[in-house]
Amino acid sequence: MQSAPRSYEPHPSYRPVDGPVITGWPAAVAELPAGPLVLSVDGPAALDWEALADGLAAAARSAGRAVELLDVRGHHAPSAAERIVARPVPADDPFFTPLSEARITDLFDSVPRPGRPVDDGIVVAFGPGAALCEPDVLWYADLPKRYAEAAVAQGEPPVGVNLGRPGEPGDLVRLFYTDWPILDRHRDAIAGRIDRWFDMQDAASPTSLAGATLRGTLAHLVQGPVRTRPYFNSTPWGGQWAASELGFTPQAGNTALGYELIAPEAGILVEDESGARVEIPFQLLCVRHPRDLLGEEVHRRFGTSFPIRFDYLDTMGGGNLSLHCHPQEQYMREVFGWPYTQHETYYVTASEAGAQVLLGLTEHADVDLMRRQVEDAIANGTPMPVEDHVQTHPATVGRLFMIPAGTPHASGAGNLVLEVSATPYLYSLRFYDWLRRDAAGASRPLPYEHGFANLDTSRRGEDVTKDLIQQPRTLRAGEGWREEVVGALPEMFYAVHRLVVSPDADIADDTAGRFHILNLAAGQGAVIETRDGRTHSLAFAETITVPAAVGPYRVRSVGTEEVHLVKALVVEP
Repeated sequence: MQSAPRSYEPHPSYRPVDGPVITGWPAAVAELPAGPLVLSVDGPAALDWEALADGLAAAARSAGRAVELLDVRGHHAPSAAERIVARPVPADDPFFTPLSEARITDLFDSVPRPGRPVDDGIVVAFGPGAALCEPDVLWYADLPKRYAEAAVAQGEPPVGVNLGRPGEPGDLVRLFYTDWPILDRHRDAIAGRIDRWFDMQDAASPTSLAGATLRGTLAHLVQGPVRTRPYFNSTPWGGQWAASELGFTPQAGNTALGYELIAPEAGILVEDESGARVEIPFQLLCVRHPRDLLGEEVHRRFGTSFPIRFDYLDTMGGGNLSLHCHPQEQYMREVFGWPYTQHETYYVTASEAGAQVLLGLTEHADVDLMRRQVEDAIANGTPMPVEDHVQTHPATVGRLFMIPAGTPHASGAGNLVLEVSATPYLYSLRFYDWLRRDAAGASRPLPYEHGFANLDTSRRGEDVTKDLIQQPRTLRAGEGWREEVVGALPEMFYAVHRLVVSPDADIADDTAGRFHILNLAAGQGAVIETRDGRTHSLAFAETITVPAAVGPYRVRSVGTEEVHLVKALVVEP
């Protein structure tokens, strides 16, 4: 049966399993057991913890229960903010730190142990690390990471965005490299014993799921295709495509970075019949069900790190990205602390006339001269002749550009690029940013020393075109369909394929023990059908994960146009 095409869905959601989404503090308090108890509410530093404590306490007192509040942030050690930071290499690096390996326990010299209340009273221990207080009931209050990032970027008044730094201005470097690794490890470690999960996007009336419902929903979701909640960030080079075509409202004037699936920040919306919904981290699927999501071999290689990301780079009506590269494998491990590196690819989804992609060194690029010109641009504002050193290529729709670590690159103005990449995304080693300045008149940071330390000078000239802009080759084909390999390199652990399906046709596929990610890059729509009868529609520009546990599935085209689906999978664990 032919399905009708639909438009892009910015809020994809799924039903909870074995329990409802409830709204507000009174409903959550009503679920607490009778008698005296210690209740811990753990969560990230960026929450408005005072508002949470006030709302929870008021609801409990209205229910006739005495409440004593214990803010564990007041028990963080005076030296906590410094002891949890990983030291950069070199020690005076102004741009990056390695990912912190600290634990939540490092915030404390001594974890508080609240006494047991009397009668029907409740002691509420709250704040990052509250789960350590040996509670009778454990709640987790979450706020998606985009809120903390936006608060810091927009210079909002400090609410203790960073761990161990209450009341101080927020810092993005600490957020990315210190706070989130620590908080993620802690959340993942306690996920199996959380009694209730709260979504604090509306602090006055939070929504929540019982812990058993949270875990049951995750167990169900990992057996079928699943989309994460997309959103777009703004940057100095950003464009307008997602605003004009998908209906997103720019935060700061443009829709530069489209987070389709960036696992450390992605969320899954769970919504019941009433319309109440909770956002839960995609990463919890990896933590709770790594083999079902990733597959056994991929899990063995990457642990619970989901290794591939899909995002959009929107420069339609914007400017060039900075010229940059990413760390090579050994440098990434030894200097930045990531166990695998940031290989990338660009798939051109849309482009304006004359748009280009910058990729790879020219045949006669002089790296020493390039360094001097980079330094001159930084010191004196002298424009750098980028095309003397880096090749430009037409941004043809449907073309894939391979960007292994160490390769200089940038998407030019006038593109919508689907970035199919390894998950690490924090280490862009910029050489040149076209002399752009922000609203305060400052230049963007240019960590060019890191860039030159990682620049791959061996692949240049014609080798760039031959190796990194590959011609599609048919892997398999049938009536009305084919699967093409559009990019694969020995040094990259994943490959990019394309499923091409004619109107009214379908293609059979199989995860064969390794997850797939699909993006509808051309056409009106598709429907994914699994062997257990689940179906999931996909509209133009949407991205979906097909967990390893799905096994055989089919993709059916929707509408009157040929459908192109970009597919990524791990090929070398």
